[in-house]
Amino acid sequence: MHRFYLPASECRTPLLMLKGREAHHAMHVLRIARGESVTILNGNGGEYLCDVLDCHGDVVTLKVRHQSTAPPLPYELTLFQAVPKGKLMETIIQKATELGAARIVPVLSDRVVPNLGDTETAEHKLQKWQLVAIEAIKQSGQPWLPHVEPPSPLKNVLSGQNKPELCLLASLQPGARHPRHYFDEFRSLHGRSPKTIGLWIGPEGDFTPAEMAEIKAAGAFPISLGRLVLRVETAAIYAMSVCNYELQA
Repeated sequence: MHRFYLPASECRTPLLMLKGREAHHAMHVLRIARGESVTILNGNGGEYLCDVLDCHGDVVTLKVRHQSTAPPLPYELTLFQAVPKGKLMETIIQKATELGAARIVPVLSDRVVPNLGDTETAEHKLQKWQLVAIEAIKQSGQPWLPHVEPPSPLKNVLSGQNKPELCLLASLQPGARHPRHYFDEFRSLHGRSPKTIGLWIGPEGDFTPAEMAEIKAAGAFPISLGRLVLRVETAAIYAMSVCNYELQA
């Protein structure tokens, strides 16, 4: 069954309207017709099984047949991802969305400086990343849409207010521990699993030593992802998967 996205603010009545990109995709790419059934995701846990009532002009009218709400994960995972070269950030956002990230924070680091030289370029990039996340929930059926933040310099991210209870920093340096060590340590200290987790992933070549020191000084613990040197997109997927396993086991 085809899935489409509508913001929660547009899912408050028994009749839903697909417009713009979603309507164009429905009518001209998928060629849905009156009487077909589709699923609407509102990105906030809401799922709506709908019947297509009409496809006219640039609007698809849907009637809600059944509504349900999927509970969120019992924890919120924030991915602090240093923006890599090229379009790799799109792949990372796609996979992070599928894996249940609640928040994705693109970090501007010293070793990779993406072409975000003006406000218009940065806003266009953010819009593109948000669309990637939307397409990911439609493809996977993930009912929760992560909040993708604008790209920010490291110092701005570190000074932010929304600091997770447990922060982990993927590191190639000696002394990095398996993620389980820090989850067990947190549980031993607090008698429960962390409710908010931050995961730091560096760019190609990793964070600089100075950046690593700043992140650790802000409370992040260095974790090892094994002996191999992983590509940045692989490291993000691997680390998120490990965190999900530890928190859902």
